[in-house]
Amino acid sequence: MGRKGKLRKNWRGKELKQGDTLMPDPRETDIVIPIMGPTGVGKSTFINTLAGKTVASVGHNLKSHTSQLQHVVIEGGRNRIILVDTPGFDDTFVEDSEILRRIAVWLAKSYSDNMKLAGVVYMHEISQTRMLGTARKNLDMFNKLCGREATKNVILATTKWSEVKPDVAARRETQLKKEHWAEMVKLGSTVLRFEDTQESAWAIVDHIIESSKKKNAVDAVQIQLEMVEVEKLLAETEAGRTLRYTLRELLEAQKQMAARMQKGGGDGNMNEMVEENENKIRSTLNQIRALNIPLSRRILSIFGFSK
Repeated sequence: MGRKGKLRKNWRGKELKQGDTLMPDPRETDIVIPIMGPTGVGKSTFINTLAGKTVASVGHNLKSHTSQLQHVVIEGGRNRIILVDTPGFDDTFVEDSEILRRIAVWLAKSYSDNMKLAGVVYMHEISQTRMLGTARKNLDMFNKLCGREATKNVILATTKWSEVKPDVAARRETQLKKEHWAEMVKLGSTVLRFEDTQESAWAIVDHIIESSKKKNAVDAVQIQLEMVEVEKLLAETEAGRTLRYTLRELLEAQKQMAARMQKGGGDGNMNEMVEENENKIRSTLNQIRALNIPLSRRILSIFGFSK
């Protein structure tokens, strides 16, 4: 799956929407490198540092500045490097289900256009003391997008080293390797540091390019194969199923919160909290509906048909 030289199917584009960001002039010689991770981790900063100029918008707080995908082209002789700046699954203004759709659409279309994915950079702040809920959710979704086979094409890049004492940062890096990233490292992922320098940024990209030349390298991630080769709907992919399960758990927690608020009665502040929680419930329900598998597809799968 995903190995070089395989004839690719054309993607039917069922999840495409008007206004989606796509590559206008794809080339088979392009070197595609998605940059992924939570909001504010430094994805746009990495791209700008690599390019040596501002080519991607950067946020300076926890509000996402990358709700839409941005692809940045770096000319490099015969092969262009295409860096894909992706939004995190904790976007301020866009729901997680829509973030997943936008990422999946770009990846599926680029795969169908015979663009080769050289590797993926997943970024994590070394300044974080723990793997918090948002960071864990982003990592889980990333793993479902990539799949096990493409994990060897992943660079786990730590960021914001200047914000932490070197010895403390080094201990956290070791902890990440031994605990949260242990399985990925075992499957072949490489841990590197982005230290806000062009040299460290290019070291990451150069490593990906060299690794992509190996005989056992893959040139696609799991969600590309699922949506194009297997012709799954987004809701049927591993990433879609995982997000739907997560949203159902979230919905249950929100409903429990609503019940507790109702018992507690309310003043002005409580009424605001109730209304906010109700809005969250509506948003979560909308996302679950967007990721529900149509009945016709479920019936077909029961009888062994995939489409």
